[in-house]
Amino acid sequence: MRVRILVSLKASVLDPQGQAVRNALHTLGYKAVEDVRQGKVFEVDLAGLSRDEAARLVPEIAHKVLANPIIETYAWEILEE
Repeated sequence: MRVRILVSLKASVLDPQGQAVRNALHTLGYKAVEDVRQGKVFEVDLAGLSRDEAARLVPEIAHKVLANPIIETYAWEILEE
């Protein structure tokens, strides 16, 4: 089973990289871009797990290893079984 885990900064955390990208887009003429938030994407292959087992394991992995729960949040989805 392959899962995708999206990690991003919490809304209350300043995102200087996102702001730099927004400014670059404005410089290039993309004035419709109001805001940019950067994040990380992880695709993880899991072997031999049921959906229920993945639902228990993936948040644990994201919380303990992939995201800093103080400043980041995460969401995940199953891509293929």
